[in-house]
Order: sequence, then structure tokens, then C-alpha cells
Amino acid sequence: MPPHHHAYLWLGHGTVLVKPGDAHRRPGHPEFPAAPVMPLETADWLLKASAHVRATFARPAEAAAWYADQLRRHSGMLVGTYAPTPGPAEIIRRLAARDDLVGGWWATGGRFLHLGLVACGPHPLRPRHPCPLPRP
Repeated sequence: MPPHHHAYLWLGHGTVLVKPGDAHRRPGHPEFPAAPVMPLETADWLLKASAHVRATFARPAEAAAWYADQLRRHSGMLVGTYAPTPGPAEIIRRLAARDDLVGGWWATGGRFLHLGLVACGPHPLRPRHPCPLPRP
């Protein structure tokens, strides 16, 4: 299977992240596979149900465009100040190197937005994590 990236998005109330504790965000917990909240380790998205995959990209430029589009769509609800996100060329370079790209932002109403692009086919740091979907 050729290398690719899976896209993930979670927007939910911050209390879900620690409801109480974070066991539901760790593999092995009974709620983990179905819980829509992001896992503690980015690569562990690959262990969750495939229904959590929002899109799959074989080309880094397409994955970078999805990430930028999601951030733009949700930008009106973000609160506070944040470190700048990498520019498109840097994102494409990182994805071409098979890195993951992850961002998290607090949003209005105590919510949290998580965007993730997770390398697959296999994951460079967790090669035994199965790919949640067949070929992109």
C-alpha cells in the first residue's frame, strides 16, 4: 500500500478530553475505538474505528489543502492567541517526509478543535499500527 495520510477532526467540549481522567483516550480502554475524541498519541488514531477518518490523501498538497480549509472554516470560533501554523510549503514538506501534522485550538463555549493528518502505509513511528482503510 503506498504511503498516504488520513485526516481527522474533532470538535467537542473540553471536558470530554478529561472526563474524568484520560483513559478513554488510550488504546485498550473499552471506549477508545468508538470515542470521537483524539487519542493521546497521534498515531493511535490509526487504532480507532475507520468511521473517524474524514478523508484520505495520497498527495501531500491535497492533505495540506484540507488542513488549511478546515482551519479556515473554523477560525471564527477560535479564542485566545496561538503560535502561527506552518505555511503551505512547510506543511507539504513535512507531509512528504511522512510526518504527522496535528493542531489543537480552544474554541468558543469551552470547546476544543483538533485537526490531524496521520501518516499511514505504514506509520513511520508505529509501523505495526494497522491502516484503518484500504488504499486511498
